[in-house]
Amino acid sequence: MFLSLILALPVIVTAQDSIKFYDFKALTIDGKEFDFNTLKGKKVLIVNTASKCGNTPQYKDLEDLYKKYGGDKFVIIGFPANNFLWQEPGSNDTIKAFCTKNYGVTFQMMAKISVKGDSMHPLYKWLTSKKENGVMDAPVTWNFQKFMVDENGKLVGMVKPKENPKCDKIVNWIEGK
Repeated sequence: MFLSLILALPVIVTAQDSIKFYDFKALTIDGKEFDFNTLKGKKVLIVNTASKCGNTPQYKDLEDLYKKYGGDKFVIIGFPANNFLWQEPGSNDTIKAFCTKNYGVTFQMMAKISVKGDSMHPLYKWLTSKKENGVMDAPVTWNFQKFMVDENGKLVGMVKPKENPKCDKIVNWIEGK
């Protein structure tokens, strides 16, 4: 009995020490610190974006989704990344201007990061690794991969890059169906 308690202890300590979604901070596209703790109680759709990708028109659908559902209960956070065929080469200012001019983006855009490899942002390490998030392994395969985090900060799903942000899986999750 005593031995089984000792063997279980490291698991308990590890689980308590693990990083939670609300522990993260990142820079906005304007260079301001954004604390994910401010997202408690909201469903969050996190998307790695790029301006020169075949999936770039998804900005319009993301904005439509945000206009329909965004607010106190749901937010979208876009993370520009240049990890796939150099499809996001611009500066944060260039990216912001592109998103505003071409798609009228009003959801929160963040500063450009890396979503894979040695320089991967810590949030994406959490999103993509079951060891970190406790739910699933979901490596980013291309631009516009969508991660769904519930109002309690738990990763609950992922939608592949080619799939439209207004797909049933995402809409039903937002609507609580």
